Amino acid sequence: MSTSIATIKALSHKYSRDWAIRNINFEVTEKGILGLLGSNGAGKSTTMNILCGVINQTEGEALIDGINIRKNPVEAKRLIGFLPQKAPLHFELTVDEYLTYCANLRDIPSADIPKALEVAKAKCGISHFSNRLLSNLSGGYQQRVGIAQAIIHNPKLVVLDEPTNGLDPNQILEVRKLIKEIGEERSVILSTHILSEVQATCDRIIMIEHGEVVFADTMNAFNNYIEPNSLVLHLDNPPSLTELESLDQISQVEVINHGQFRLTFENPNQITQKLIAICSERQWGLSEIYLEKSSLDGIFAQLSANSKGRK
Repeated sequence: MSTSIATIKALSHKYSRDWAIRNINFEVTEKGILGLLGSNGAGKSTTMNILCGVINQTEGEALIDGINIRKNPVEAKRLIGFLPQKAPLHFELTVDEYLTYCANLRDIPSADIPKALEVAKAKCGISHFSNRLLSNLSGGYQQRVGIAQAIIHNPKLVVLDEPTNGLDPNQILEVRKLIKEIGEERSVILSTHILSEVQATCDRIIMIEHGEVVFADTMNAFNNYIEPNSLVLHLDNPPSLTELESLDQISQVEVINHGQFRLTFENPNQITQKLIAICSERQWGLSEIYLEKSSLDGIFAQLSANSKGRK
């Protein structure tokens, strides 16, 4: 039987009159990385902040290793490492000074702090910057320091809210690699609005839209669940845009380049075979055709509709 590291039960919260999240339920029972995916304003940060004890929920409960974080916040927070959207850095301090400060906040015994610093710095690849001012580090290394403060007390659960936000492509790849390594040793919850971030990093996924869970399963299940809703055609002898738009099952046509078109369709049933036959019959010179996955907005719309249909 798996031990629950984090449990969210019927979690709801509202600011003034508006509900930010409504009846959120999920459980973290194993090591690895759980992606919390949602568009901006979907309720991800609210969920994270409640789980980490930053704010108190309106309804429901959040448990860390069976401990109710609202009733026993100090005990529960000992088990959590948290990196909010904006890393809580003190730029006038060196890396060692800052991490020592964080270790003291985490109530690590003084005799154990040097070892805790070395382990966290080694894991995050920042040992060579021990005496460097935080203000003199690049954005990627500042984010590594932010992650180091989240793991310095060896927590069971690490919560990362938009950890690659604002980084350049190379920095993003480096931070993703670091997060994967942390996920091999403990449970990680990663919040993001970027679908590719979850696909590149996470084992499991929970999608939130308009404050409600619309999907919760493994990444493999997610990739198999989402149906394509568009395809790309490359035609050496293309017809007029009007003729493409008049094709059965096609709802929209977009010109990508000369002879290359994106066709959005309503019914995926044998759409590829039908278009191949039409292109051959009308001698359009088909040289390439492939299906595309739905856009993130389309995925949310599809999942939201399916979720409502099950209720």
